[in-house]
Amino acid sequence: MIHTLAISNYRSILELVVELGALNVVSGPNGAGKSNLYRALRLLAQTATGGVVGALAREGGLASSFWAGPGVLSDGMKSGAVAVEGTVSQRRKRLRLGFASDDFGYSISLGLPPQASPPPPDASWFLKDPEVKRECIWAGPYYRRAAALVDREGSIVKHRQGRSWSVVPEPVPTYDSLFTHIADPASAPEVFHLRDRIQAFRFYDHFRTDRDAPARQPQLGTRTPVMHHDGRDVAAALRTIEEVGDVGALRETIADAFPGCSLHAEQLGDGLFGLSFTQHGLLRPLSGAELSDGTLRYILWVVALLTPRPPEVMVLNEPETSLHPDLVPALGRLIRHTAERSQVWVITHSAALMRALDDAEDVRHIVLQKTLGQTEVVGQRLLDTPAWHWPDGG
Repeated sequence: MIHTLAISNYRSILELVVELGALNVVSGPNGAGKSNLYRALRLLAQTATGGVVGALAREGGLASSFWAGPGVLSDGMKSGAVAVEGTVSQRRKRLRLGFASDDFGYSISLGLPPQASPPPPDASWFLKDPEVKRECIWAGPYYRRAAALVDREGSIVKHRQGRSWSVVPEPVPTYDSLFTHIADPASAPEVFHLRDRIQAFRFYDHFRTDRDAPARQPQLGTRTPVMHHDGRDVAAALRTIEEVGDVGALRETIADAFPGCSLHAEQLGDGLFGLSFTQHGLLRPLSGAELSDGTLRYILWVVALLTPRPPEVMVLNEPETSLHPDLVPALGRLIRHTAERSQVWVITHSAALMRALDDAEDVRHIVLQKTLGQTEVVGQRLLDTPAWHWPDGG
């Protein structure tokens, strides 16, 4: 389980280090930085798939992703006693992301390449692409030089072999994470292990439920232990649960939200699958095309969370969106059930959902606020912050 998450210099997050549990509930007013925390988590996951540079480009580039305020917000600035002013920083601008788990920790530092003025005629056209400046894997709750297992500066990667270090022969391009180039389970098992774990992080955002939504249409069915993030294969994923998953939990979860109702996958011919929702008082089941938006959205959450292949980490962004208030307590119970098999993040505005999650074992409430544009954890002071050290340099 990941027990510490660290983010530095990303949008409204100047420096954030939080302790995590099996179930983590992130809340706060609009504009407090919940979306930035969610996006930072996605960026961290994209390091293992080679997508972090492209993801930053879609956000407007690395330069626009940096924290825009002063490098230090003093108590005087926060209280209004002194003006908010920047200073000339001697530190290079870096976006840093990292986490520590029960066995390994990982951090990545991203910056812009050196800029020549004027650029030479043969300069690359990709000078605005971020570069990986430093990347580290270590053992223990936070980075220490003595605990480092893999250390990458620029394009040079070295990994620990007993008491000495071995340099990887082939340099890694600065626009790629080491995960995309080093995955030899014999020479660097830590890289291989962490890459697979991070790639398995699962994110679910807003499901489409409009008239033309993929979840409403019959789809060609194949075994689907993990539902697609937009729900296009919901019927096939539902049938997979019915064949190899927890059918009892499926029935209980549907009955919890819709007493007297049942949900099944249906064969429509030519290999197509659809949804079949039976409701007390109706003479025939309803298809996916006939379901209300709220009912379909709840079904999508049920199928996503009861996956027969639970991930190590599952992140749910505002799962209460478009649900009738009567469905929120049942959704909370479903999330609590999921947190028994996976570490779950829930980013939410809903007080009802937070109440439904309050009694879960090992739940962490992370309430965000913004002070002078900076996202902070409400009530977190220096002594409450988990130990964390960023690797030097880069």
